[in-house]
Amino acid sequence: MALNIIFAGTPDFAAAHLQALIDSEHNVIAVYTQPDRPAGRGKKLQPSPVKQLALQHQLPVYQPLNFKQSDDVEQLQALNADLMIVVAYGLILPKVILDAPKSGCLNVHASLLPRWRGAAPIQRCIEAGDKVTGITIMQMDVGLDTGDMLHKITTGILADDTGGSLHDRLAEMGPPALLQALEQLQAGELKPEVQNDALANYAHKLSKDEALIDWSADADELALRVRAFNPFPMAYTLLGNERIKVLQAEALPQTLRQQPGTIAAVSRDGIDVVCQQGLLRLQRIQLAGKKPMAVADVINGQPNLFQPNYVLASQP
Repeated sequence: MALNIIFAGTPDFAAAHLQALIDSEHNVIAVYTQPDRPAGRGKKLQPSPVKQLALQHQLPVYQPLNFKQSDDVEQLQALNADLMIVVAYGLILPKVILDAPKSGCLNVHASLLPRWRGAAPIQRCIEAGDKVTGITIMQMDVGLDTGDMLHKITTGILADDTGGSLHDRLAEMGPPALLQALEQLQAGELKPEVQNDALANYAHKLSKDEALIDWSADADELALRVRAFNPFPMAYTLLGNERIKVLQAEALPQTLRQQPGTIAAVSRDGIDVVCQQGLLRLQRIQLAGKKPMAVADVINGQPNLFQPNYVLASQP
């Protein structure tokens, strides 16, 4: 039987799930998404990926700033939905909204709960060196990603996974997992599992401030951070006043008794930089105003740009 569903989401990750629902037997009766935001050099208002997709399919779109206004609450309640699906919406939903649909609200969360709750679980699991992650479908409650778990699927985190590649893989895994959970819901086969709060960590929202490489950290830690922060907020270091983005790097076990941030060696294989423990070999970088390039290509074009014993800055 087709369900009448409200969908709430904002970025590309959410749009992939909305598309799956549009293509399914279910009826998407309304779409909620964040208000249009200024973007690009012209700072023109841009609709979210979810809004763009909804408009392509002539679906009603609602964009409340929050649900503190009674009109917004009553509008959603009047939809009389069977279920609300929430995917990276970006708004905290009050209890009155969670209780409005007949079967409440389900959330598609891009990690294996309760390991990473919060805004950036994909990047934080790479940064922490986790070996596995996945998708959790959960019943929403008033807490932050604290509701009962209904359905999980897993994937290994590969040695070369970045925040971008893992995001894309989970965006492919999530929609079929959601549809499977809806089948189980209708069949009465879902078995809610309470989360163990003691196992939970908070996946803080990503910020550009944390992207500056702190060379006093260990090389292993920095290599994970480079992967996690690609493509956003993108790890970077400072060569004088020039910002050098680091897209790919690997940790080397050799430890040198030099100031962290010191360039130990420059070769076509990469730029080796001293860390607290080990060396970080920068393999793919992006100079200001340039495209991302392998270090070998950068050296070909500017052979004197990076010199041994030069110290890269860890603060502006």
